[in-house]
Amino acid sequence: MGEKKDLDDEEIKLASAYETKEILTSGNGEMDDKMGGGIPAGSLTLIEGANDTGKSVLTQQLMWGVLQQGFSLATYTTENSIKSLLKQMDSLSLDISDYFAFGALKIYPIHVEGVEWGEDVPFLDYIVADVKAKQAEIILIDSLTVFVSDTSDSAILNFFAACKNICDSGKTVLITAHTFAFGEEMLTRVRSICDAHISLKKEEVGEKLVRTMEVAKIRGAKKTTGNVIAFEVDPAFGLRIIPISRIKV
Repeated sequence: MGEKKDLDDEEIKLASAYETKEILTSGNGEMDDKMGGGIPAGSLTLIEGANDTGKSVLTQQLMWGVLQQGFSLATYTTENSIKSLLKQMDSLSLDISDYFAFGALKIYPIHVEGVEWGEDVPFLDYIVADVKAKQAEIILIDSLTVFVSDTSDSAILNFFAACKNICDSGKTVLITAHTFAFGEEMLTRVRSICDAHISLKKEEVGEKLVRTMEVAKIRGAKKTTGNVIAFEVDPAFGLRIIPISRIKV
């Protein structure tokens, strides 16, 4: 009887571990709930918004969550060095230095300050080729804006289609971009290619200016999405949901 119980307990643990690997979580239960339970593994996700709407902070929260789950992660960053990214996350109480030290996290800074991109240089093709070569289960590109600002519509669509194919092969790709990087028609087409789409904004709620996140679409989410939520950056907890009723007071 005791042996049967031990077996059942082990099966439960294995099932739980499998389920954990099926869904990407942020490590913040309240936020995961607003995202329909989390982002299904194998999804192509677009996180877009204007300047200072919280795109990088949201992705850093997701980085923390997936590393806690045991995923391997590779991130391309145009806005941080390795040192500054680790320091920034530590300031949010999201210390990922051990994951970096032991190789579960790879950080690839792309220094773009003062660089002029030529229209004939296929940077998006280079990124796709590099992503394909990476062993990491999760790929984060923060941010794509500099690479698409002077790029043809066909090259952008080919890039997102290639990323979708990469996801179909088992990897998960998360991409941040400024909303202004795409024309309105192009943004609509990019959103349709992606499995998940999260839109960040700064809005007036009552008498306060707050950041909001709209979970516009997550294919395969366990719960209903489409939520619009307000959040703030708390140094002790990272992202924290703000009840709308509290903001209006």
